Amino acid sequence: MIPRKFEPMLFGLVLSGFMSCIVSGVSTAVTRGFAPGFAGAWAVAWLSAWALAFPVVIVLAPVTRKVVRLLMGGK
Repeated sequence: MIPRKFEPMLFGLVLSGFMSCIVSGVSTAVTRGFAPGFAGAWAVAWLSAWALAFPVVIVLAPVTRKVVRLLMGGK
């Protein structure tokens, strides 16, 4: 099992993976259609997007938590 202290990092990895997969799939389908080679193009787009999305999620998560707290009327 993975130690609990890695939970925020693993959460960011999984969430960024899911989101980048969905967004890159939609973007690839819109720009290329479901033509031959779609799966390969989607895979390249997904891995490229995930490589950027994961560090962005890790960096922006604390900022996002603060913004949400402020919006909820907290400190």
